[in-house]
Amino acid sequence: MRAVRVHELSGPSALRIDEVPDPEVRAGQVLVEVRAAGVNFPDVLLSRGQYQFKPNPPFSPGGELAGVVRAVGSGVTRVAPGDRVAATVLYGAFAEQVVLPEATVYPLPDAVSFEVGASTLLTYLTTYHALVDRAQLRAGEKLLVLGAAGGTGISAVELGALLGAHVIAAASSADKLAFCREHGARDTIDYKTEDLKARLKALTGGNGVDVVYDPVGGALAEPALRGTGWGGRYLVIGFASGEIPKIPLNLVLLKGCAIVGVFWGMFAMRDQAAVRGHAEKIFRWIQELKLKPAIDSVLPFTSASEALVRLENRQVKGKLVLVP
Repeated sequence: MRAVRVHELSGPSALRIDEVPDPEVRAGQVLVEVRAAGVNFPDVLLSRGQYQFKPNPPFSPGGELAGVVRAVGSGVTRVAPGDRVAATVLYGAFAEQVVLPEATVYPLPDAVSFEVGASTLLTYLTTYHALVDRAQLRAGEKLLVLGAAGGTGISAVELGALLGAHVIAAASSADKLAFCREHGARDTIDYKTEDLKARLKALTGGNGVDVVYDPVGGALAEPALRGTGWGGRYLVIGFASGEIPKIPLNLVLLKGCAIVGVFWGMFAMRDQAAVRGHAEKIFRWIQELKLKPAIDSVLPFTSASEALVRLENRQVKGKLVLVP
């Protein structure tokens, strides 16, 4: 079979397509023929050896996929050969076939395409866990989403709006902000041309936002925290800017607010039943057209390097998907 693999930890340029042996399925595992694989920012970090998990080259990036079950190992009961599924994995999805533990495989409804199935789980499940489990977002609250036009950010815009929040989307250009409004943002901030803290003050009548969803980190973190209201919740999703911010903790004291970590991968390992319930709900909302995952482009495996470069350079609105 073919697989996109990183051969040295030098970034997207180190990806190439290799012929590798077909994987073998063992007890408790599911063999999936991959029809589509989602591209996420951790794939860029993996290609540079900068992610929390650091596999040794050569390896395939890719944390989510959709496809058809071709074989199952002994003890597998929830899926069978021929089933359409979506799945998550630490890495390895950029391949024609993938072997996965049964617990990380979810039924994919017939009405949901492989491309949408492969671009939903990591972003929407992370965001659902963040907004519902961690922030306990309530209808009517004001939600600030940083990096709002990216794959993770736009899932927060959509889910926040669906949950009844007043969504304020912050991004780096007018076309990205227009994209956010199409997906449910009520107000927008262009942080390339506007002062984030001042704009938040104006939009909230000086009260600040209730929840901040931050997958960016870097220089935006402190002004976003300063724009948080009393009792607010600041969700730490990731650091797409490449910089982990240093937060003045006196702000947390003065605002009576909370900085809340969101590590969906660890949550998924600790509470698989809850994650399955979340996945069923997300796919049901997609079928009901309450959520419309945004796919920027569908590219062949041969364009994997291009996909990671575009993602790293913030040239994507929504998600990129790779297909064999």
